[in-house]
Amino acid sequence: RSLVGSEMCIRDRGKEVIIVSSGAIGVGLNELGIAPKPREIPIRQAAAAVGQSMLMQDWSRAFSRYGMKVAQILLTYEFYSDRVTYLNLRNSISTLLEYGVVPIINENDCTCTNEIEAIFGDNDKLSAMVASKIDADLLIILSDIDGLFDRNPKTHIDAKLLTIVKKITPEIESYGGDPTSFKGVGGMRTKIKAAKICSMAGCYVVIANSDVEDVILKIASGEEIGTLFLAERHIQKNRARWIILARASGTVRVDAGAKAAVLGKNSLLPAGVVDVEGTFDRGDVVKLECDGKIFAKGITDYTSEELIKIKGVHTDQIENVLGYSNYNNVIKKENIGILEELN
Repeated sequence: RSLVGSEMCIRDRGKEVIIVSSGAIGVGLNELGIAPKPREIPIRQAAAAVGQSMLMQDWSRAFSRYGMKVAQILLTYEFYSDRVTYLNLRNSISTLLEYGVVPIINENDCTCTNEIEAIFGDNDKLSAMVASKIDADLLIILSDIDGLFDRNPKTHIDAKLLTIVKKITPEIESYGGDPTSFKGVGGMRTKIKAAKICSMAGCYVVIANSDVEDVILKIASGEEIGTLFLAERHIQKNRARWIILARASGTVRVDAGAKAAVLGKNSLLPAGVVDVEGTFDRGDVVKLECDGKIFAKGITDYTSEELIKIKGVHTDQIENVLGYSNYNNVIKKENIGILEELN
């Protein structure tokens, strides 16, 4: 009730609130009488189905005390890979907010099987992707820890809390550690990754302890609580963000010259392509790799089969090789998203 009350106070100040909830699996396991942390995917999916409905009942009851209605939105990470679904999400959320409804977003654990350890019980990345998509000003991630420390505070009594992070450097990332618990599977590492995603969208992130009284209200009022991650001044265009976060269908390996050209905001030409991995069609998102490192993603204008044939050739030779030439570029510059800083 305290959490919902704080959110209502923020709404009264003219701010819009969206909630990314978690815990469906844990609630479902408890209701079904199943021991925590089973590894079987079907059991987790069944528990999520049971727990999700119970969580929504709790959210509905809590907000109804303030005369508010809630709406359930279940997503998978693939929503970012489909451009139409990606665009429709924003319209749906905007309409709900216009009607004064509080969107409650959760991952559709019943159908998710990819990267099972990273997905179940961890909505850090999902919340960041949603915040990025809707151009949110602030993402608050509540945890069981006070924020980001320079070392694990559970094992080092001299660990220092970082109150502000201006830029996520390799040193900052090293403070993330590894996932440690079932209740918060993501750990600090995924929260730092979430902050990276939000940063390129111009969204600030605060990681704070949920046990702090009126924590959301205090953060919204500007009190120094937890760790504040500043947003980049240069905001990636929405299309570039979609490309960066979409699931890739394959990999295109390029030489150093092509990489330099792409990073210089130029299109990728077939002459710079050295190898192709995976099977993909025109219009699919692919990774761009150089010297074993993924540095960008883009929407390809050629299929993997076509690229294998024209890799390394000059643009004016495409028609001689394929018998036709639809495009001079493998990937147009406006269809490329640079993600070096996300690696």
